[in-house]
Parts: sequence; C-alpha cells; structure tokens
Amino acid sequence: MDVVVLDFGSQYTRLILRRLREIGASAEVLPGNSPWERIAELNPKALVLSGGPRSVTEPNAPRPDLKVLEAGLPILGICYGMHLLAQLLGGRVDPGGKREYGRATLISYHGPLFEGIEGPQEVWMSHADVVVELPPGWEAVASTEECPIAAMASPDGRFFGVQFHPEVAHTPCGERLLENFLGLVGVERRGSEAKGILSRLIGEIRGRVGKDRVLLGISGGVDSCTLALLLSAAEVEHLAVFVDHGLLREGEREEVEGALRKLGVNLLVVDAHERFLGALKGVTDPEEKRKIIGREFVTVFEEVARKEGPFRFLAQGTLHPDVIESAGGHGAVRIKSHHNVGGLPERLGFELLEPFRGLFKDEVREIAGLLGLPDELRLRHPFPGPGLAVRILGEVTEEKLRLLRRADAIFVESLREAGLYGKVWQAFCVLVPLRTAGVRGDARSPGYVVALRAVMSTDGMTADWARLSHGFLDAVARRITREIPEVTRVVYDITSKPPATIEWE
Repeated sequence: MDVVVLDFGSQYTRLILRRLREIGASAEVLPGNSPWERIAELNPKALVLSGGPRSVTEPNAPRPDLKVLEAGLPILGICYGMHLLAQLLGGRVDPGGKREYGRATLISYHGPLFEGIEGPQEVWMSHADVVVELPPGWEAVASTEECPIAAMASPDGRFFGVQFHPEVAHTPCGERLLENFLGLVGVERRGSEAKGILSRLIGEIRGRVGKDRVLLGISGGVDSCTLALLLSAAEVEHLAVFVDHGLLREGEREEVEGALRKLGVNLLVVDAHERFLGALKGVTDPEEKRKIIGREFVTVFEEVARKEGPFRFLAQGTLHPDVIESAGGHGAVRIKSHHNVGGLPERLGFELLEPFRGLFKDEVREIAGLLGLPDELRLRHPFPGPGLAVRILGEVTEEKLRLLRRADAIFVESLREAGLYGKVWQAFCVLVPLRTAGVRGDARSPGYVVALRAVMSTDGMTADWARLSHGFLDAVARRITREIPEVTRVVYDITSKPPATIEWE
C-alpha cells in the first residue's frame, strides 16, 4: 500500500482517495483514530491526515494514535490534519480572527511541495482555526493575505501541513502538490481509471445479484440512467421505474422517457404527482421535504414490486457527495439529508444496490460515455432527486411549481442559445418565499423573487459561481419578468461552495 488516508470526518476524504489513485498511488481510508497496529497491517509508505468538522482545541477532538507520528513515514496533513500536526508536535492552534471559506490566493510559497508551481495560485479554503505558532524547528512555506501559515514543513522534510484543500478541483495546483508529495514514496502518474472502474462494477454487480431481479429507480438524471445501462451490461434482470412525482422540470418526463426507450431500457413510468404533492402540503422544512419524498418513492417502488415482482434489490444512482452530505462518512456531520440516503425509511423492503456510492459525477459521466449514453442525457446538468421541491423555498404548491418551471426553462433556454449551457456545471432557478414590491403600468405590483444559480465545478464537492455577463443576466431577468408577470424581481447568487451548498435546500 502506498498511502493510508486517516479520516477525521472531512467532506472531502473520498476525494483525497480519488486524487491519490488518479496520480497512481494505491490508497485506502481508515478512521482517524485507528490504532497503529491496524495501519501498519497495510504497510503504507506515507500517510495523509484529512480535514474534519471539529476543532483540535476541543477537549474530545479526534486524534490519531501517537505512534503514527513516531513511525518515520512521510505525512501530509490537510486543514484539520495540519492543525493536528501543529498541536501534537508543540505548535499552537487558535480560532482564526477571520474565517476563510472558498477562494484564496497563495501570495508566497516555496519548498519541495511546490516544486514546478509558479506565480500566484488560487486555492480553496474551508476553515475557522489557524496555526498561530509553528512546532519547534518547523517552517512556514506558504501564505495567503488572510493566513500567514497556509502551509508548513518539518525541519527533516518528512511532515507537511497545508491549510487549503489540494484535493478539490478549485485548487488548480493541488494535483501537482499531491504529485510532489507522492514523489517522496516513488509513485508514478498513470491515466484515467474509467475502464477499470466499469469492469470492476460489472463484476461486483454480477457477483452480488446473481439470478435475482433488480428494481431500478430512475430519476431522469445521468446517474440513474447510466445505472440502467450498467445493469444491462452486467446482464442483470431488472425493471426501471421512472416516477413522475410532479416535481420535474418543464418537458422532462417526455425527454427522459423518449431517450431511455430508444436505448431499449425496460421502463415503467408511474404518474404519482398527486400523492407526492398531497404529502408535501403545508411542509416548509427542507429536511422534512426530503424525508417525505424518500418515503413516497419507496412506497411507489413497493407497490410496483407487488405487481411486477418479486425483486430482491432496489437500485439507486446514489453518488458519494449524496452520502457524505448525509453524514455517511466516519466522523462527518450532516449537511443535508439526501432523499435517497438520509431520506429513506428505517425499514426498507429491499436490499439496496448502489454501485456508484463511491464515485463522483464526472466519473459517472465517463462511465456513461463508455456505455453509450447519449450526450443529451450524459451532459445534462445535475438535478436533485426531490426535484423542484427543494428549489421552492417553503411550501410546495401547484402555482409555485408552474412559475418555477417556466423561469427555469427560460434560464436554461437562454444558456443554450448563448452557447453557455455546456460551459457551466449546473444552472437552475430558485423560487424565494418573499413577495417584494414591483411596479407595472404605474401601479404597485408585488410579486415573487426568483434567484438564478449557475456554478462551475467538476464533482460537486466544491463549486464557484459562474461569471455570466451582465448583458446575459439582464436579458434573462427581463425575459422572466416579462413572460411570468407573477415574478417582479430576479437576483443572481454569487456564493461559492463552501460556505454555501450548490442547492439552496
């Protein structure tokens, strides 16, 4: 084993693992408090200490076995991992006077971690604590305007700490930094693993499912559509069920149904919009919305299973970001319960089959290309399983759905016409539960607020807001307010992830 990643609850731990494997390292994740004996069994050449949601200043904050520091292995501490190195080796960590979330710029850096990196470098931060005093003999090897110790190195060149996250796509120099660290253990870079991942997934599905039947939940997004093709490639008997819960985008049911039937997917479409909207009536809390939607989905699947079954497995296109945001990792905190993870009922009448649970969106898109999924589905912007229910803040009603569908369609149509749809990772509208003053024909005309959201990302773990031109945004706002008279105000969300999530709920 090249690298063991000790997980202290970071949202990005799986991303660290992925980046290391892409570079060419064999790597595994263990809980951060794993005993040294368990770590030593893997015979690693180096260790990475992940970030995490806690503060090392807390009395019961998670810590590694101290033998980790005595083993003589190279160690890279990331964010919380850097704080651990500083505190355990004689430095000091304090709450930061200014918290950093999102983009920052390295204004100075040097040393072996930064070999081959030149000029000002944008990095992605997500921290409240800072190292204010280095361990004896250590050196600060990078800084930002807000963070004088943005990276540090031990005097013997074995231990390193970085305050920023090199594993995320929004730290462009992060890949080279990780390569430089792995140079210490003699790991060489290799290419994409998509074909290997596809082969492994097919083998795992065949081995687990055997001759049993699978009920597949289709949302219309790239993940579940790719899963339908994957089950076919694995020669597993399955029925794909597309539930129209009444929370879809304009024209989405027809688009998805037509595309999947052309691909030969064994598809059953269930119209359940009345039951979903009825269950959501009066509900305003986003966590409750997700749980209700998850419960109703399972109820529909159970009804289908009684008619079309038996089915042993329920297959879902669950991705790793869904799992980690629902607190599915060691020591992680819940960001929001995804309907297909934290929203599922405790008692489920199926065994879950989630082949993509350890993958990210861009990895699934690569696999989709290998399986022949058409680009109109493969490259569609991500759409949440709960649909427009989590893009309508507050209670979901037929009127709000009508307004949001049209506004969202206008935004997406405008992006396509301007040649921008494929240049942003995700774009959508949010209906805000405010009625603000407006004026039409010299008369007061209060109306709804629509927020536009467009982001740049690779895997959804981090995101930056898209710099759409003022002229484009002006044209979209004018079209929305002209074609939807109930909307009197349009705003544009310019918040990165972190501190925000991509979706508003």
